[in-house]
Amino acid sequence: MTKRLANALDTVSTLSFNVLIPARYDSVRLPGKPLLDIAGKPMVVRVAERAALSGAKKVMVATDDERIMQAVKQHGFDACMTQAKHLSGTDRIAEVAMQQGWSDESIVLNVQGDEPLISPTLIAEVANQLNNDHTAAMATACYAISNEADFINPNVVKLVLDDKGHAMNFSRAAIPSSSPISEYRHVGIYAYRVKFLKLFTSLAQSALEKTEALEQLRALHYGYKIAVHVSSQAPATGVDTMEDLVAVRARFQSQQS
Repeated sequence: MTKRLANALDTVSTLSFNVLIPARYDSVRLPGKPLLDIAGKPMVVRVAERAALSGAKKVMVATDDERIMQAVKQHGFDACMTQAKHLSGTDRIAEVAMQQGWSDESIVLNVQGDEPLISPTLIAEVANQLNNDHTAAMATACYAISNEADFINPNVVKLVLDDKGHAMNFSRAAIPSSSPISEYRHVGIYAYRVKFLKLFTSLAQSALEKTEALEQLRALHYGYKIAVHVSSQAPATGVDTMEDLVAVRARFQSQQS
């Protein structure tokens, strides 16, 4: 265990939170992505292993595919079947939170199922960020942009913060500010209180959310605050393409050799 992880777990030792990992089988670029092999285990199981190190009370995969559920259970983790109609991972985890009967004030983390190298420390820090900010409805993470290429890349989601550490805006475009490095690159991990999670999924999409294809803009549109943990480190790569998968497999192989 790294010193940073140990410190993060000490901080949240009295904090109870759950991690839900939404995972659907269909993927345009990588069909069956959650079940792709990474060093002998399905990708989604690798994500669950990382989440289990965060200090979460419960880690569960939320899926609409029997193959994923069985693979997860075979490796000793919990999985829950959800409806197939959900348009987003947030909708999927909201269904599970209601199925589980978790209290309105309990904290749920949405950890993406294609992040097999996600930092357990980051999960714990985002949970703690929401726990410590009672003015915020949800929390997420970011890290500083340090180069012009990321600043202008539409595949890089940018955000700017107010003076209290809340998100002011998210965009795929370069957001006007004093300099590129005063903006941050968004990291797609979210913490919710169950009460807000249920409310969020009942709200209509905003026009800007549809334009940007960024779900978190819905919360800002309706006036809810998003607390942001600013990480000192860029997160490890997720898996969106075959090139990403090759890189992640190589990373695991180097760790095991």
